[in-house]
Amino acid sequence: MKKMSVLVLSVIVLLTIVLTGCGGNNDKAASEAPESSTTGTESSPAVESTPPKKDVTIKMFQFKVEIAEQLQLMVNEYEKETGVKIQIETVGGGADYGAALKAKFNSGDKPDIFNNGGFSDLELWAENLEDLSDQPWVKDLVKGTDEPMTKDGKLYGMPIGVEGYGYIYNKDLFAQAGITELPKTLTQLEDAAKKLQDKGITPFENGYGEWWVLGNHFVNLPFALQADPNAFIEGLNNGTEKIPGNAGFDNWVKLFDLTVKYGNKNPLQTDYNTQVTDFSNGKAAMTQQGNWTQVQITKTNPNVNIGFLPMPISDDAAASDKLFVGVPNNWVINKNSAVKQEAKDFLNWMVTSDIGKSYITKQFKFIPALTTIEATEEDLGALASDIIKYNKEGKVLSWNWFKFPQGEASSKKFGDAMQGYVGKQLTKEQMLETFQSTWDSLKK
Repeated sequence: MKKMSVLVLSVIVLLTIVLTGCGGNNDKAASEAPESSTTGTESSPAVESTPPKKDVTIKMFQFKVEIAEQLQLMVNEYEKETGVKIQIETVGGGADYGAALKAKFNSGDKPDIFNNGGFSDLELWAENLEDLSDQPWVKDLVKGTDEPMTKDGKLYGMPIGVEGYGYIYNKDLFAQAGITELPKTLTQLEDAAKKLQDKGITPFENGYGEWWVLGNHFVNLPFALQADPNAFIEGLNNGTEKIPGNAGFDNWVKLFDLTVKYGNKNPLQTDYNTQVTDFSNGKAAMTQQGNWTQVQITKTNPNVNIGFLPMPISDDAAASDKLFVGVPNNWVINKNSAVKQEAKDFLNWMVTSDIGKSYITKQFKFIPALTTIEATEEDLGALASDIIKYNKEGKVLSWNWFKFPQGEASSKKFGDAMQGYVGKQLTKEQMLETFQSTWDSLKK
């Protein structure tokens, strides 16, 4: 199995330099944060950190529910090696990580290591974050992965990896329906859905009970497919752009309607775990998710034959035949922690030791954000392989929800409006007007 080169990994983010955030977890007051970074694509030999054995406990608060079990196993290895204890608390999936993190800080039970998405999330939490610019792994970051967590020349977070999403599809169910050409346009996607339905196969498994599936990932489409996403967002901020009447949003609603029409029953009662489990077991042919589901899908059904499809909102194949790729989140350290040096030692160990690197690729199935971590396609799984393929072909779009006003606050309101649309409490026009009023009320 050939290894993914440093060049390929660099391409992953080089082509998505627009990186505008990822999974939404915001809160707290703003302060200073970094800008351009001291990272690059030059790799250097990994230096394994072996901290002395200490009677120390590090509190870690994280949201990646899909790796909770594997992360604990990795931490167990570190504890055996160093004597440093790490208490992990995981809040994610359907839970509100941002609100839970804020509650932690307000109660005084402040974690030493936690997650931050960057951009607006960085601004909200900057007064609590330790400057990590001098850490040994910084020079080995894949180009561009530092952007969400940099400001004023300082780096405040370690990217956990690179991820992508689109429609995950079951290749065997597509074959059963006689679909020989993968859909790249909205019309082709509906044709495929009809063929699946005619064979008694549910086309889409929609996890619309989760606000973030809608308010982060799905609503990202009409932003990412603007001619210039950053310029459009700036236009929303200064009042020169509007969501109602925007062609990208009008087209996007057509895809939204298509998924509901050809989707599972009760999508608003379908949570993340049910969505991924049902899809893994062949109850539907497609589902909107990312390569972070690889661990759960493989565990649920090791033999399922899957890959990625684009999420087209028009019949422009060149514009639609792309996946959404970015940095999902970052590890950060509480600058007021009494054990922040030990926390730094652990993060360094995670990305430089053979044990840590093996967990990142073979157990977490993360596409590495450091050039010093190599992985085979077999390590990462079919979904990551498709993301790498799309990146090599330059067919990627940006993640934008961490540039929404107040980040998660906007995303949750967007998600609520979209759930109202699915439930027929809101019309298309009312949903888009709600997006606009949400933006206007939360922007600075």
